[in-house]
Amino acid sequence: MQLVVGRIGRAHGIKGEVTVEVRTDEPELRLGPGAVLATDPATAGPLTIETGRVHSGRLLLRFEGVKDRNAAEALRNTLLIAEVDPEELPEEPDEYYDHQLMDLDVVLEDGTEIGRITEISHLPSQDLFIVERPDGSEVMIPFVQEIVAEIDLEEQRAVITPPRGLIDDSEAEVASARDASEDGS
Repeated sequence: MQLVVGRIGRAHGIKGEVTVEVRTDEPELRLGPGAVLATDPATAGPLTIETGRVHSGRLLLRFEGVKDRNAAEALRNTLLIAEVDPEELPEEPDEYYDHQLMDLDVVLEDGTEIGRITEISHLPSQDLFIVERPDGSEVMIPFVQEIVAEIDLEEQRAVITPPRGLIDDSEAEVASARDASEDGS
């Protein structure tokens, strides 16, 4: 099974290093020297990691055969893909690989069906479940502890406790920067 573990950013310096947006909780395992990664687009790879280091909080990698800034810049926005055993599980019990979460039924604590996870969007601040509702519409559920109460892989479901307005727009409360007592002047 293939797992996206990073996205190549801009070139760093003149010797072929690139910044990498890490998309794995186990970068030391997936993005270490000697790792061979498939790519998307496939024409950019496979890439073998020659060296890696952290600089100013960013992961910098150099790939075999990528020796200058131009070659590094040509890899920008390429996804890095690792081959992972489908039976392998993350080290932490409350961590999940995307493939484990895809197609889970999303329900409220009382069992009310919300939909099915069709996509997971990895954003800088948090991950989002893209959930397809029975009527075909989509809703985005932040994958945070305050909202996703339980992931039950045996039952193939995610139990959520959404705040008002997240699932049903008619329950949304409109917040205003103006005080209700202002007269508008």
